[in-house]
Amino acid sequence: MKSYLHDSPFKISISFNKLLEMYEEVAKNGSKLQAENARQILEMADAYPELRHGFSDLNKCGDYKEQIEILLQDSFSPILSNNEIKTAGLPFDNNIFKSSQRFKKILKDAGDGYDLQIRNVPEEQMYILQCAVILSFYYKKGDLAYKKPLFYDIPDKNGVLRHYRIQYNADFMEFLPTDKAKTLTDKDIEELLDGFDNLELWKEKFPPNSWIASGFVISNIFDVTIDDSISDLKTTLLEQSSSDAILLNRFQEIFRSIFNISDLQTGFSGYDEHSYVFEKLTKGLPSYLLWEKHEEDCDTILCEKSSQILKGEKKYFSISDIEKAYKLSQGAMPYRALYHQGYKSAILIPITNEKELLGVLELVSKRKYELNSINANKLNDVLPYITAAVIRNKNEHANAIEAIIQNEYTSIHESVKWKFVKEVKHYLEEKSRGNIISFKDIVFKDVFPLYGQIDIKNSSIARNKATQKDLITQLEQLSLIFDRVTSLMKFPIYEEYQFRVLSYLEEVKKSFKTGTEQIVMDFLKEEIHPSLEQIAIFNNSLAAMVAHYEKALDPSLKMIYDQRRKYDDAVTSMNKKMARILDEKQVEAQHIFPHYFERYKTDGVDHTMYIGNAIAPTKNYSDIYLQNLKLWQLVVMCAMENAYYELKPSLEVPLDVTSLILVHSSPLTIKFRMDEKRFDVDGTYNARYEIIKKRIDKAHIKGTNERITKPGKITIVYSQKKEEEEYLRYIRLLQAKGMLYDNVEINELEELQGVIGLKAMSVEILYTYAEGKSPLTFNDLMKVIAK
Repeated sequence: MKSYLHDSPFKISISFNKLLEMYEEVAKNGSKLQAENARQILEMADAYPELRHGFSDLNKCGDYKEQIEILLQDSFSPILSNNEIKTAGLPFDNNIFKSSQRFKKILKDAGDGYDLQIRNVPEEQMYILQCAVILSFYYKKGDLAYKKPLFYDIPDKNGVLRHYRIQYNADFMEFLPTDKAKTLTDKDIEELLDGFDNLELWKEKFPPNSWIASGFVISNIFDVTIDDSISDLKTTLLEQSSSDAILLNRFQEIFRSIFNISDLQTGFSGYDEHSYVFEKLTKGLPSYLLWEKHEEDCDTILCEKSSQILKGEKKYFSISDIEKAYKLSQGAMPYRALYHQGYKSAILIPITNEKELLGVLELVSKRKYELNSINANKLNDVLPYITAAVIRNKNEHANAIEAIIQNEYTSIHESVKWKFVKEVKHYLEEKSRGNIISFKDIVFKDVFPLYGQIDIKNSSIARNKATQKDLITQLEQLSLIFDRVTSLMKFPIYEEYQFRVLSYLEEVKKSFKTGTEQIVMDFLKEEIHPSLEQIAIFNNSLAAMVAHYEKALDPSLKMIYDQRRKYDDAVTSMNKKMARILDEKQVEAQHIFPHYFERYKTDGVDHTMYIGNAIAPTKNYSDIYLQNLKLWQLVVMCAMENAYYELKPSLEVPLDVTSLILVHSSPLTIKFRMDEKRFDVDGTYNARYEIIKKRIDKAHIKGTNERITKPGKITIVYSQKKEEEEYLRYIRLLQAKGMLYDNVEINELEELQGVIGLKAMSVEILYTYAEGKSPLTFNDLMKVIAK
């Protein structure tokens, strides 16, 4: 047993002096019977003076065992010994020399290996608390004695941890100073009262073994397992940092203590009222209702009775004999799931927030009748805390989902977040004052835009070709099936189906249009596919043909999706590669000057940046930062082009890309649009910029049908002479670095919805296809890739 007396401000002397003084008072003033009993005890004690004077050798407690029994007979009534949990022993220690029969049985049930210890009392703190007792008893400085609840945690014979609170009776204690003790002044005591955590200070004022603690203490002990478990449950439910597995173990230990079932299992099924399904919430917390499934609809997982009790009445649903309920219900749920998992009794507890069901707490046991409608009521005190935790968890879960959505799709860029925070703080401040206000528009004035895109050339044409090939393959396979069917049996309907299949096949081959895809899909899904089920049962050869056809279909679309999948995979790979490069390079670009950045993935990757003093008002903005960002954009576009053409040979569909930069040297005003969760230009004049952005990649060179963008070139669209001169300087630098070819082509653009005067500057990119090779033009690169 752990002792706290090896490093203590006092020496221990076991003495019954205070108890004998009380018997002396009873002998004088007690009733006749009480007085006679007191005199007999005093006579016995007079024969053993050491019992009054005290002894420090604990072994002498055995020598005086009979005498101690007599001294403590009034304190330890034999009539109550099997009910009361009581001990007599040393103060602040686990050495016990007298105990009730019930306490002896508790220790016996705990097993030979159990070591009795007081829960969670640090040794350094115990020294200070022992000193505080001296201040309280000897110096009479208020009630400074240790008032924190003390507990024993003792397992019972089934291994269930029981919790016992210790309440000390120190009426029989005296604290006496030795010649080593220091006399404390008021100033000393004031210093101690303000220095609870300063162990060295306490040891200075109360040197080790400088006092004598004479007497003994009686400990009245109470089984507070349920109350302590409830308290532990509150703490567990408030914890945010523990892992699911740790929390599950804590939960199970707590409920095992409450129900006194050593192998009780705990599970939980969350309920989503919108989709009407039960679902597992975490990997660490099992669900015995769902068993091996992640989610299941309510009507499948619950029978009518259990659904009415849990969802309708919101009461506990107890199953004391699962096997019996399983047989009587003919294997209905939830009995079936629990029965097949080997459980014999269970309690299902609805967790609700008054209006709706949030989930079901599941307690299950391997023995019949161990869980029942009577002991289910033990949960009444803990249910409010569980409910509060589930509500909090559900809100946190919803917030986490919202945060992910915000982060992935509608995130607020770090460069402008400060303004949103400022506005929200203003809103909350006004709201706290009782003012009703709405959020102001988030606006940034006088910022310069930079727009760029790397796009798949003729992406709609490429996808249409992929769709056309898939439809031709699918219709040809169906034609073979119906050709075989009509040769075996003369069913007019199959001849009609064959006619239409061949008609659509000819249309797809000769005059494929965008709308043709949907028409053919509807025809196949509504008429052809249902008929194949009947065709498959005519004979084995037809069944094999149908099976071969169905195996070629995409499981979800029920269409051949081979070429389209290859196209989609190529686009996805390209987008991921380009977006990753752009995102990585953006980290560097933010060091130039903080600016707003956003990108979008479609059939390519577009990006927009806004830079200006309004974005970072605490920094000194200069046009040099804008120029740096323009040059950075050109360099990154070259890097993205190089990366794509390294990726191209690994793609199943060979696609080319085109790159474009839009220059706009006049400042704009941008505003955050709540409906679209993004920034957009504000004002009629600024809208001209957005029109150009949306139309520019489809624009033609004036007087021709030639697109301004071409594979292997970066096209820069601008409107002012100074912009042309500026970008020619940048181009010359990159030409000197071997990133761009020497040729530069300048053309006028066709009119774009009333926007005239635009020009396009195109310059050929030099590619470094493999490490150590000289830069290649686009045509050279294509020859290398073709090999």
